[in-house]
Amino acid sequence: MVRTAPPARQPGSAPHALTIAGVDPSGGAGVLADIKAMSALGAYGCGVIAALTAQNTQGVTGILPVDPAFVGQQLDTLFDDVRIDAAKIGMLGQRRVTETVAEKLAARPVPHLVLDPVMVAKSGDMLLETEAVGALREALLPLATIITPNLPEAGVLLEQSVVENVRDMRRVAEKLRNLMDTSSHRWVLLKGGHLPGDDTVDLLHDGDVMLELPGRRIATRNTHGTGCTLSAALAALLPQSSDVPEAARRAKAYLMTALEQADRLRIGNGQGPVHHFHAWW
Repeated sequence: MVRTAPPARQPGSAPHALTIAGVDPSGGAGVLADIKAMSALGAYGCGVIAALTAQNTQGVTGILPVDPAFVGQQLDTLFDDVRIDAAKIGMLGQRRVTETVAEKLAARPVPHLVLDPVMVAKSGDMLLETEAVGALREALLPLATIITPNLPEAGVLLEQSVVENVRDMRRVAEKLRNLMDTSSHRWVLLKGGHLPGDDTVDLLHDGDVMLELPGRRIATRNTHGTGCTLSAALAALLPQSSDVPEAARRAKAYLMTALEQADRLRIGNGQGPVHHFHAWW
């Protein structure tokens, strides 16, 4: 088969955004949620399946790993044909899958890479092997344009206790930035949704500038897939924005509205999804 390079993106055309993540059959998180968010924000969504789960709005009942070689084959086959303007990495599950994804993306870098270090589901179920954390830290963090950990995930990455105030979050953001490629312009978006109280301040840090993205807690139980949705929104918006701070603000605004509108949906009996298509339905 003769392989030709995908054509360059034309000005004004929709960006192609890729999600590399697991599948949540209920559609609230993982690849299905990512594709919804990307589509709602004007990007053409592509997906590589890194793990299968049996889950609903109430919890995870099973995880079926995808063979790492097949994850690599999905990536190679996609990149051989389709231009990818941005990608997000979500649930990978296994160490070998994490290493395979890092190897493939190092060989075929994308202009914008969002890393959401998915480790634990909203229900408390573990979604990443303990032995995979080191591979994620050592192999994927250096490749990322921006990482989007919440406070518990940041604690795992830094091997420290979870912080509970914005002052300590600043120090955590600095430590996380030092784990990334310090020779180039990379960003940390440290999410403050686990802070006590009604404020949900996120910090955006590039090693020099520390920006606060203020927010407020939305009174809804439908918060399933918020992290997936935010990182997918970033992947969709980075090629359409002038810089990372603009994309981050737009992504957070999209997520906040999706949370505000989440109760319009009636999906399952547990923690339902945010409303990805709030502007359309």
